[in-house]
Amino acid sequence: MLKVKKIMLCGCLLSGLLTGCKKSEKDQTVRSDKSFENYSAGFIESLWKQYPDWATGAGYHKYDSVLVVPDEKSVQSSITFAKQHLDSLSAFDPAGLSASNRTDFYMIRNLLNESLWSSDTLQSYKWDPTSYNVSGTFAFILNEKYAPLNERLRSIHGRLVNVPSYYKAAKNTVVNPVPELLALAMDQNLGGLSVFEKDLLDSVKVSTLEAAEKKQIIERSQLAVNAIKDYVQWLKVLKSEKPRSFRLGKDLYARKFAHNIQSAYTADQIYDSAVARKEEVQSKMAGISRQLWPKYFGNKPMPKDSLELIGKMIDTLSANHVKQKDFQTAISDIIPGLIKFINEKKLIGLDPTKPLVVRKEPAYMAGVAGASISAPGPYDKGGNTYYNVGSIENWPKEKAESYLREYNHYIMQILDIHEAIPGHYTQLVYANQSPSLIKSLLGNGAMVEGWAVYTEQMMLENGFGNNQPEMWLMWYKWHLRAVCNTILDYSVHAGNMSKEEAMHLLTKEAFQQQAEAEGKWKRVSVSNVQLTSYYTGYKEIIDLRKAYQNKLGNKFDLKSFHEKFLSYGSAPVKYIRELMLKD
Repeated sequence: MLKVKKIMLCGCLLSGLLTGCKKSEKDQTVRSDKSFENYSAGFIESLWKQYPDWATGAGYHKYDSVLVVPDEKSVQSSITFAKQHLDSLSAFDPAGLSASNRTDFYMIRNLLNESLWSSDTLQSYKWDPTSYNVSGTFAFILNEKYAPLNERLRSIHGRLVNVPSYYKAAKNTVVNPVPELLALAMDQNLGGLSVFEKDLLDSVKVSTLEAAEKKQIIERSQLAVNAIKDYVQWLKVLKSEKPRSFRLGKDLYARKFAHNIQSAYTADQIYDSAVARKEEVQSKMAGISRQLWPKYFGNKPMPKDSLELIGKMIDTLSANHVKQKDFQTAISDIIPGLIKFINEKKLIGLDPTKPLVVRKEPAYMAGVAGASISAPGPYDKGGNTYYNVGSIENWPKEKAESYLREYNHYIMQILDIHEAIPGHYTQLVYANQSPSLIKSLLGNGAMVEGWAVYTEQMMLENGFGNNQPEMWLMWYKWHLRAVCNTILDYSVHAGNMSKEEAMHLLTKEAFQQQAEAEGKWKRVSVSNVQLTSYYTGYKEIIDLRKAYQNKLGNKFDLKSFHEKFLSYGSAPVKYIRELMLKD
């Protein structure tokens, strides 16, 4: 009896000690979380002071009047900023933080490490002249109605002061630039001139500023125009003894992939996965093409080569497209049908109060992508989300026809799913509602692009397009873009893929039109790593959905999965996975 009592007493003491330890650990986590959240808020404020253009784009307007001159002093300032905050972060043990704050910790640390690596190793600010272009932020301040016009013009007035110094610093920094980036920098800077020569002057005229202030803005605007033209002319005659190749190289590519994509996979693993996915998709496309062949070709002999078979079927279906003059209007007309389908199928909650504006792509953005989304930041939740569509109005007939065959009747619908609803537009609306500013502000490109690619498949899985084999075939063709984006980007920047090899991959194996393939080659020549974000994010989200469904079994609900996934903001999928599966 005594022995039993002793054991019971020891058990009670042990239980008490464990409970006390758990309580102590919990209290410590609460204290650590509170301390980290205070640090996080201060970090964001100091981030905006360091990078005022980023602040403006995020909807934080305290520093709208500040234009940082990109000289050696600003580079050193960025390095000091990163080192100081890495030192501050070292005071926190991520294991002692809540899962959500631990994710924020990792995202901040990654940003700072990437900043240091970019400054001391990558140094693209020396060989990429597209890094220098003031037009975008000026246009943002002009176009967004977050404050009265006079107030926004005064911010512009302050920014204009440093434009000449900005471009002088750019000329002192750029050396042996990549030729492809040199050409793009000239095009984009010239495209931005209209912001100062027309848009700004029109706004000054209708403002109620005093005449003297208007005069100063107009004069400074002209100085900005002169500085931009001078920079473009300088680039035009710049002689490079040994121009840098646009290819990043395997080592730099692996590091940049790790920083930018923040995947659970390496660049090599994603490349291998994309190659396997390409073969899987091509096999599915061959099966659908055999099914459709009699409908479109009757008794005509079917090609024995599966790629030739798929190509002929796609070529036939691609003839169903809109007229050149109707391209932008047609894109707008698809959106109401997407909203109706999503609401009827209860796939995800949509907020009808958030405006989506389809517009012609601004000239200062041209030359990289044919369609894109420009969304307001989390501080500017009521701002417009712009669906930027590249103009083809003045294209030669043959080039326009090739482009329209690529963006045919089927693909235009998939494009709208990807870029707008429930793709980028919907995800970014949710991201702005995230309680974590860090997850919204330090958005992960692979999560953002992966979600858009995932929604294309998800919509078709739920019956969009009435399960027509034609729609599935065209989606697989479109999906091959994301897959081959990864293969192309890796093969070019971590390898030596030639343009001829790239064009064969894109036109013969991914069934893209010549104009689209040419555009993609241009894109991979002026960017790197970003093209891998589509497939990487898609793969990780599909993997997560399977794991989450296995965990919940018959309690799994697709709408709940989507809304829970998006509730974490634009965090890397590997961190969202940890949060969702832990919950």
